[in-house]
Amino acid sequence: MEMNLTKAAHHYGGIFDLALQKVRYSLRGRFSDANEQHILARYIEQLLPKDCPRTVVDIGAGNGVRWSNSYALLLAGWKTLGVEADPQKYALLARVYRKFSNAHPSNSLVDHDNIEELLRDFEIEKNFGVLCLDIDGNDYWVLDAILSKFRPGLVVTEINQNIPPPIRFVVKPDPNFQLRRHFYGYSIAMLDDLCDKHGYGILELEHNNAFLAPRELAAAQFHDVATVYRVGYLERPERKARFASNLDLEALHSLSPEAGVRFLHQFYSNEAGNYYLASDRETMRELLAADPSLRFVGAAEKARL
Repeated sequence: MEMNLTKAAHHYGGIFDLALQKVRYSLRGRFSDANEQHILARYIEQLLPKDCPRTVVDIGAGNGVRWSNSYALLLAGWKTLGVEADPQKYALLARVYRKFSNAHPSNSLVDHDNIEELLRDFEIEKNFGVLCLDIDGNDYWVLDAILSKFRPGLVVTEINQNIPPPIRFVVKPDPNFQLRRHFYGYSIAMLDDLCDKHGYGILELEHNNAFLAPRELAAAQFHDVATVYRVGYLERPERKARFASNLDLEALHSLSPEAGVRFLHQFYSNEAGNYYLASDRETMRELLAADPSLRFVGAAEKARL
């Protein structure tokens, strides 16, 4: 009986909090954590062809409202697929989506093996409009799998902003990955390599969210990865206050790439064997090509990484 009351309290408390979030974020003019919503709107206006399907896929959608890069598009009439693995967040997401006939929630834990089937099950177009990806773990591998079969017009993906270019870092694929302090996702230099592999480019960085587009849509607007990182994160005046918890990795910004790799190996000593780390692109290619566990990446693909 006590357990049932506790569950009920959490359930209705979550619903009440969700309603407050809708009001609060509406009043402040955005649902995203920072300025991602307005940046995305600008690129949609500037870059997406008029015949591009107005479909947004949000992987790691949370409750659908708080810090959402897709909720404003849902309100604007876009077809929306929201994917969330956490059962409690998913319950709230489904509640948000039930008022929209073109919104589809999915309680799924995605990885590189199942993401293509999931998108096809929901009849997501090959050239759908916007992909939002933030799962705090296997983001690199999921994005690689999506871009191998689909070509979204815009991508917003979270990076591990602690790790500056040219250092390459990515957690190894793990279907049971759990977020740990500073140990998640992939570095912006690793994202840059992935963009090159699939014919995409980086438009800009908003703190820890990178905006990407296919080269055929936005080639003139791309910037080199060092500039994107410096302007979008490193030199932001509010960075140290906003990301105070990152200060224990601040030394990375004054170290050479080689010294930075040594620093990170020491910092991640408890995670030995759970990540790939290199000071340059060629060394990272060699690490990935030499790992027999990456069976889902064929020999030809490994050579191009």
